Order: sequence, then structure tokens, then C-alpha cells
Amino acid sequence: MKPKIREVIVVEGRYDKNALSQVVDAVILETGGFSVFNDREKLAFLRRLAQSRGLVLLTDSDGAGFVIRNYLKGALPRDRVKQAYIPDVPGKERRKRRGGKEGKLGVEGMEPRVLLDALRRSGATFEEGGEEPKGPPITKADLYAAGLAGGTDSREKRLALLKRLELPEHLTANGLLEALNLLMSREEFLRAMDSSTE
Repeated sequence: MKPKIREVIVVEGRYDKNALSQVVDAVILETGGFSVFNDREKLAFLRRLAQSRGLVLLTDSDGAGFVIRNYLKGALPRDRVKQAYIPDVPGKERRKRRGGKEGKLGVEGMEPRVLLDALRRSGATFEEGGEEPKGPPITKADLYAAGLAGGTDSREKRLALLKRLELPEHLTANGLLEALNLLMSREEFLRAMDSSTE
């Protein structure tokens, strides 16, 4: 069974996310590489997650990884972000024809043991029995009932909610569902929906 981590882990790209998701049970988000520099909505979402759950930054050990890490260190609340570092290991990932400029393996090329060690050293919260149950999750049916999916004006309602919660406007109904379950309980969601219709 994979160890469960409470914080949201932030990595550079999808291959890093794939490698890490085979090692730990955690919410893992991608920065999209350097695109995070111009994505204010993603940054606002990361700030919200940092406040509610805490973040662990896990970028490659090359120069590009440190540029992304340093940008996020300056943009996110320092007391809510933990830093996980992988060692400099020469080589290239199997899927690539050529290695990176600096000839180092990235997160995706690390062995599971190395990734776990990096997370432990960062102070990530490993949960023994999983999280405290926070009640039933918010479901797709809840989104339909709130008019956020499936209706003629559901897109407008969804955009208004995304704006109110400072979430990216390009989130689909499924993406919204995932984000809501990270940020609040079902009870809090239902209360928020009741108060917005009053």
C-alpha cells in the first residue's frame, strides 16, 4: 500500500506526476513548467491549497527546476510550503532521446525510494491511517442540483463560483469537482450554495 501524504505535492510536468503517483497516495498538481509564470489563476489556486492543506514543492534539480521553485517560493506563503529536493543523478530518462542540458535525471527518472526520502526530508505529513474522515465527498449530483453542471446556464453559474473561489476559469465541471473536494467539505459546499441563492 502506498503511503498517504496530507499536503498537495507540486511538480513540473505530467511525467513527474505519473512517477510520483506510483509511489505515494497524494494530490499531485503540475505547474506546466514555465507556463506557471503567466498563469495567475493557477497561482491563486496554489495559494488557496497552500492555506487549506499545505504544499510540498518537488522540482527537478536542474537550473530550470530551481527557477520554477524560486518563483513559487516568492509567490506562495512560505510557512505553508515545504521544499523537497532530489539529488543530482547523472543520466537521462528512458522516454527521451537525449538528456537535458545539464545531464541530470529529473523527478520522473528517480527511483521510488529516492522520491520517498526526498518527501520525508521535506517534512511532508505521512498519514498512517489516512485522513480524518471529513464526511461524504461533493458529488457530480451535487453540482447538478446546484445548477453548476448539465443546465442551460450552468456554465455561467460555474464561472461565477470559480471567480468567487478564485479558481481558474478554464476548470471543467470535473475539474471543479476535484478542486471543491480539496478545498471544502460537502456540508460547507451545500451551505455556500444555499447562501448564494438567498
